[in-house]
Amino acid sequence: MSKNFEDFGFNKQVLSAIADAGYQQPTPIQQKAIPPILNGQDVLGIAQTGTGKTAAYVLPIIMKLKYAQGNDIRSLIVAPTRELAMQIDENVKKYATYTDLRSYVIYGGLGPKTQIENLGKGLDILIATPGRFMDLYLDGHINTKKLQVLVLDEADKMMDMGFMPQINKILEVVPRKRQNMLFSATMSERVEKLAENFLLWPTKIEVTPQATPATTVEQVLYHVPNFKTKINLLKVFVEDDPEVKKLIIFCRSRATAENVYRFLVRRFNESHVKVLHANKGQNTRINSINAFKNDEVRILVATDVAARGIDVSDVSHVINFDVPIIYEDYVHRIGRTGRAYNSGKAVTFCNEAEVYYIRKIEKLIRQQIPQKEIPKKVFIEETPFAESQAIARQIDEQKRKENPDFKGAFHEKKTPAQRAKFKASKNKNGKFKTGAKKRNR
Repeated sequence: MSKNFEDFGFNKQVLSAIADAGYQQPTPIQQKAIPPILNGQDVLGIAQTGTGKTAAYVLPIIMKLKYAQGNDIRSLIVAPTRELAMQIDENVKKYATYTDLRSYVIYGGLGPKTQIENLGKGLDILIATPGRFMDLYLDGHINTKKLQVLVLDEADKMMDMGFMPQINKILEVVPRKRQNMLFSATMSERVEKLAENFLLWPTKIEVTPQATPATTVEQVLYHVPNFKTKINLLKVFVEDDPEVKKLIIFCRSRATAENVYRFLVRRFNESHVKVLHANKGQNTRINSINAFKNDEVRILVATDVAARGIDVSDVSHVINFDVPIIYEDYVHRIGRTGRAYNSGKAVTFCNEAEVYYIRKIEKLIRQQIPQKEIPKKVFIEETPFAESQAIARQIDEQKRKENPDFKGAFHEKKTPAQRAKFKASKNKNGKFKTGAKKRNR
């Protein structure tokens, strides 16, 4: 197995770019993936996020394409989100810096005019989100006849996000004779089925068990009863813990992300914290990521739109303010810390309804997340009635999912006292008056 990048037979231009990037030796995924890719084989790669997966396929693509040629794309890399596509484009430009290869990224959310102009100038490597690629292809701005290499990155996420129809269309409009690669941190049966359909005798590379978090990430779980107590516990991390140098806080919904962001802005100000979710405009999202990358702010609040595609090497902590419902997203979230062999810490806040998802996550990652007691200085708030009802309803739904015969707390037989209370309230509202008269006779 190659111990040094020189062992792969890379040319001087590629080796100089690797040296500039500060890489000393290849990571396990790079050691296993680069030789078969250089050899022209189809590759199915499964590796944790933050282990050098992008370089594992970009470096050999640059080596194979060597120099700029013609106007039509020769390599296409498809990614599920704008953020990840932009990050891949950054990497391609970094690794191709000593070549004349031309790369460009296209994604939705912006008007296509500038993208069309850049496509018209001629390209070797195109990075794209599926929807925008198909739009511009169908409008005649992309020619795939010269395509030699197709990469699907984060294939599981593309399937979760409903991109399967676009992926199938892309597979229909690219040449049959081409090299294919499919990479992801998690690999479900559905993705393996997709792999069977478009990979020809692939070399399967699995550098760690599927969906295993990086060993450099320390995981911790706190059982927290409600939203307000979660905020109180968060306060301890952002104000009192000197180890929290750079932090991403993940929330399940845009509304929660906004609430957490507003709380943090009140505690500090906008010069310390940014928020990132799908409701934000593209420029705002780019500015937020760049401010975080460049250490202009130390806290980023985000929904799962940012769980993949933020490549920041020095994130000290990730806090899961909410437990993700899509279990694989847990691996991607916590993979934002402990990157490039640095150590990191992933902290998860979990209410009673989220225990169900924690059990599923632990089964997926094949390990138990260590639990800690809430520090004594954290004030435990009473759970408001509406929130406790919502939690009870979620638990009912989970039980019903596991056991279709389960009737649920909201459907169980009422006690005599509950029945009397129910009838009294109905009578008060003017219903069942006839019955009431009969009983009073």
